[in-house]
Amino acid sequence: MNIYILCIIGVFIISAICGFLFIPLILNFCKSRKLYDIPDARKIHHNAIPRLGGISFMPSMLLSFAAALYVINTTDKQVTINLWSIYFLLSMLMIYVMGIVDDILGLSPLIKFIVQIIAACALPLSGLYINNMYGFFGIHEIPYYIGFPLTVLTIVFIDNAINLIDGIDGLAASLSIIALSGFLYMFIVQNVWSYSILIAGLIGVLVAFMYFNLFGSAENNRKIFMGDSGSLTLGYLLGFLCIKYSMNNTAVMSHHKFDFIIAFTLLLVPMFDVVRVFMMRIYHKRSPFSADKTHIHHKFMSAGCTQHKALVAILLLAVFYVAANHFMLMAMSNTVVFIIDVLIYIGVNLALNYIIMRKHSHVGDIKVASERVKS
Repeated sequence: MNIYILCIIGVFIISAICGFLFIPLILNFCKSRKLYDIPDARKIHHNAIPRLGGISFMPSMLLSFAAALYVINTTDKQVTINLWSIYFLLSMLMIYVMGIVDDILGLSPLIKFIVQIIAACALPLSGLYINNMYGFFGIHEIPYYIGFPLTVLTIVFIDNAINLIDGIDGLAASLSIIALSGFLYMFIVQNVWSYSILIAGLIGVLVAFMYFNLFGSAENNRKIFMGDSGSLTLGYLLGFLCIKYSMNNTAVMSHHKFDFIIAFTLLLVPMFDVVRVFMMRIYHKRSPFSADKTHIHHKFMSAGCTQHKALVAILLLAVFYVAANHFMLMAMSNTVVFIIDVLIYIGVNLALNYIIMRKHSHVGDIKVASERVKS
């Protein structure tokens, strides 16, 4: 078997083991320092739960990645680290540290936004930026002075999309696993092994996190949230991977074996959700950054789903988009496919609105009938 494939499998296993070792230590630390996510009117959970699970992500991923590099470089194969990779790792570390500080001490949205912009700027400064739209809405090559801000905007947008969709157990992690699995496959096909190995490491620790997040007992101090240290780190890495795959650079990938829009398709659900929520808040004359319970997971739960059923429904929607776009792109332009994606998402939300309206109307009728009986 290919040495790189063996390393990908090994990295996944090592990272998952690291996650299962690190997360209980983090849980005990949170308990001793009373570092909990306290429930309030906006949150779904009802128990005080530690929120530092994301601290395990970077160490597990990088330790397993370093082990793989050592194994590969002792053979006749080589995995090189270029300037992009160095800038990416340093900027991701900046996001990771910011997330930890925010989880423990709290930071203002403005400070977090500024740090995100600074970290995102590192990529186009290293030469990695969106330089081609491949005919999307008639746009092809993009000059650097446009690609630079577009790249920064895209990374910050995706970073916050993952952060904001982290509202119910397992959602941000499982959506990220789907996206990372897609990137893993695409980079393996392109023989881009360094990022394939890094992605496998992150998937491994996410599997360990999902175990504690979904099945851990809050009463036994075995349930944990990822916090901003996890969601912001995930979002930044996923944004980077989107830019990495989308950039037209024949030195890295001779040609895109999948349309570039597939990279963004992997993240359509959290991206569409943020756009819809922000538009609705602005429409109702509220700040787009104000907190509420209007995200897609809230809507599924308002329609009668439990947390786990809402999770499954959203994951099915994400998988549907990936499969549908893959086949549609064989016969349609990426612009037409994107428009269809938007219409599908609007249709899903209109259907949820109808179900919620009927459900609340039915509850209202029952209350009226109950009051009549009492009177």
